[in-house]
Amino acid sequence: MANTVFCKKYQQEMEALDRAPLPGAKGQEILQNVSKQAWQEWQLLQTMIINEKQLNLMQPESRQYVMGQMDKFFNNEATDKVSGYVSPDDITEL
Repeated sequence: MANTVFCKKYQQEMEALDRAPLPGAKGQEILQNVSKQAWQEWQLLQTMIINEKQLNLMQPESRQYVMGQMDKFFNNEATDKVSGYVSPDDITEL
């Protein structure tokens, strides 16, 4: 059985990450409080945000912005939307 963690995004016990996804204290916090599913969902949203906003992660303000969006995502707060994105759940067949 895989390790579990109480996911702060979904407020339930879920499968845990295998290792810390980031170095340092922030990585350990994520490892202890975020499920594998929530992390995978964040990675998809993060990619869309970086691409849509054409962020350069070499710039400290871009990294800070992405980390702020990540905190909002895991705390179930509103994150910046990606313009033009339509969720597959919102698409209806004609």
